[in-house]
Amino acid sequence: MICPDLIVKNGLIRTMDSRNTVVQALAVLNGRVAATGSDAEMDALAGPNTEVLDLRGRTVVPGFIDAHCHLLSLRGKQLLQVDCSPGKVKTIDDIIEALRREAERTPKGQWILGGSYDYSKLEEKRHPTRHDLDRVSRDHPVHLRSQTCHSGILNTKAFEMCGIDADTPDPPGGKFEREPDGYPRGLCLEEAHFLFVTGMGDENSFVPSYTPDQLVTAIDRACREAAAYGITSIGDALVGPAEILAYQEALKRGILKTRVYMIVLDTWMPLLEKAGFFTGFGGEMLKVGAIKSFADGAIAAHTAWLSEPYGFDATYYGIPTKTPEQMDALVLRAHQAGYQMEIHANGDKAIAMVLDSYEKAQTRHPTGDRRHRIAHCTVVNDELVERIARLGVIPVPFTTYVWEHGEKMPAYGERIEEMFAHRTFLEKEIPVAAGSDNPCGTQDVMTALQAMVTRTSSEGKPQGLSQRITPEEALRVYTVNGAYASFEERDKGSLEPGKLADFAVLSRDPVTADPFSLRETRVLRTVLGGETIFRHPEG
Repeated sequence: MICPDLIVKNGLIRTMDSRNTVVQALAVLNGRVAATGSDAEMDALAGPNTEVLDLRGRTVVPGFIDAHCHLLSLRGKQLLQVDCSPGKVKTIDDIIEALRREAERTPKGQWILGGSYDYSKLEEKRHPTRHDLDRVSRDHPVHLRSQTCHSGILNTKAFEMCGIDADTPDPPGGKFEREPDGYPRGLCLEEAHFLFVTGMGDENSFVPSYTPDQLVTAIDRACREAAAYGITSIGDALVGPAEILAYQEALKRGILKTRVYMIVLDTWMPLLEKAGFFTGFGGEMLKVGAIKSFADGAIAAHTAWLSEPYGFDATYYGIPTKTPEQMDALVLRAHQAGYQMEIHANGDKAIAMVLDSYEKAQTRHPTGDRRHRIAHCTVVNDELVERIARLGVIPVPFTTYVWEHGEKMPAYGERIEEMFAHRTFLEKEIPVAAGSDNPCGTQDVMTALQAMVTRTSSEGKPQGLSQRITPEEALRVYTVNGAYASFEERDKGSLEPGKLADFAVLSRDPVTADPFSLRETRVLRTVLGGETIFRHPEG
């Protein structure tokens, strides 16, 4: 007979097992689920030292798995920067004022870093320019990163310090927006912007890297934020050596409170190979995951690579960031070495290129179960979906995009019915996983569930209603499928005996709640391995 450390009782516990079993109670021993059943059955197992959590009729679901976000690589670092997100600024003048305050307390010549702005939510409905940022300071280089990270703005001082002028060519896969004389106007897209983003594979980034202690602080803040949303596991999809070391240090100090599947930028694959770190290397809290690469740009920035032009320009198809030959070589090397791949591909043209490379690698070196992934996998069609199913590829689409960025969708026209295609993937029995892409989208899982179920923007506008899924299906995408995407289905994703005791206590049952009010559901408690890592005042 077991003597559990914790009994959770008097609730509605959605185990998310293969039968969608609902129970009253569960028992936890040594960080794992020991048993599930009725209150009476669990009470009979209790010992003198067993802690009892009375749910008072509330709902429990498995801990949410955000399979593609940027916990440290972007969001954590943004938490160290000046916050220029839509909740903080409404105008370009607001951005300038926030950055100016930072410049006033920063020694001359040091970088001023701001993050998370969204031009479409500014009153001016435009990106700032270098001339706008020159109003912040002419003595400090200023870098303002967009919410998507696929674009950013520099002031004149920053361009001068970096030696970029009218004669500087656009890098492959990137673009500097320019003035009539050719001098950069401020906006940098894709690979042109990544020159200024630390952790993008170039140790000589123009912007100085954060210190190890700063990165550990960023992890702490980002983990607390994720826990408040009921998230217990994430895939950090832009990791390099500095991030790996910071995660290891956070784990050592007991600060890491989110299970992390590190998705490592392709630039660093040779170092992983040399160290003998392959997919799955690590433990329950931290492990090496996939190799990350890019095939195109972003939906919000209108740089996704499409087969048909954008609605605002009949000659513009987006920006590919690799050639087919480059993609083939990269995928083949990773596949042969035993790595799972996760390639960022938004447009249908980019997705087709990625699938070509996956199929070629699998044909040359057949393997049983590699589960290569496509991050975002946004604009699809019937042919692409059939290939994804046949090749066993796992798509990880945006979950909150239709809610947060509906105003950007007119550029895609009727293609919205084929974007973020959760319904299509599920009907083809493709184990689609959930990805907030935070900070490009909110990490709030309740907002994600509402967006996936209603396909309605924050402005109340429908966004491809044919792709709606049920609340129970949305929960499965965020739990069971997320575990499968990282080869961890035996350890997490459902609340069954033997699996990790990772779960969230919710204020109500999302399966039976009004779909248009799912965002109002509160996470009252988040539990990781039987330990409470977040508690709402009402929880």
